Amino acid sequence: MTTLRTTPMSASRTIHRLHDMVVEWATALPLSIVQLAARVAVAEVFWQSAQTKLASWPVTLQLFAFEYRLPLLEPGLAATMATGAELSGAAMLALGLLARLASLMLLGVVATIQIFVYPDHWAEHLMWTSLLLLILSRGAGVFSVDHLVARRIRAGG
Repeated sequence: MTTLRTTPMSASRTIHRLHDMVVEWATALPLSIVQLAARVAVAEVFWQSAQTKLASWPVTLQLFAFEYRLPLLEPGLAATMATGAELSGAAMLALGLLARLASLMLLGVVATIQIFVYPDHWAEHLMWTSLLLLILSRGAGVFSVDHLVARRIRAGG
């Protein structure tokens, strides 16, 4: 009986120790690494989307005219605005340049896509939104132009 009692207890302790080690390791992970990963991941999605639009502009215009159908915007204007927002937002995020502004802009793009274009793709949009909200709320992190500029301003030059 004692043997049966000891085995689950030691297994339980091992699991608790393992859990504590994982939590300690995760807590030690610098937030700036997470911010960089979030910026690169979202930037890649929107950069590729813009590249696809630019690769065949006539097809893009047809998509905006017949499939996307954004209210109140002429399809050519909507396509131009979407492509511009995706290109500039992706570049800004990748560099960490005005990253909070880029996040706001791309959150607007995601909201538009979710509401008017692909409402059934909410899980994917929620993932993008989560990463963009991280950047919006915590900034671009140490590995960014924003950080370099802020450091220079604080140094007085």
